Amino acid sequence: MARTRLPRRTVLYRDSDGQPTSDAAAAVSGEVVELDDHGRRGHRIRFFLQREQLPWLPVGEPAFLLWVLAALVIVWVGIATYLGVT
Repeated sequence: MARTRLPRRTVLYRDSDGQPTSDAAAAVSGEVVELDDHGRRGHRIRFFLQREQLPWLPVGEPAFLLWVLAALVIVWVGIATYLGVT
C-alpha cells in the first residue's frame, strides 16, 4: 500500500512592526505555503489579526469579557440556588 505524503509546509510570521518573527504568539500576520511533491506552491494561506478598540466600550476588551464571565457565573449560581431551594 502506498503511503500518502503530506505536503511540505513553510510558515512565515510577522510581528506588529512588519518584521519576521519565529514567535507565533507575537505574530499579527503571516502566510502558510504548502509545497507539492515537485516543490511548487500548492496552497497559500495568508492571515492577519486586526486589533480595534470598540468606541462604545469604556474598558478594554479582556476586562469586558471578564465582567461578562462573572455575570454569567452569578446567574448560574443564582439559578442553582433557586433550584436547590425548591
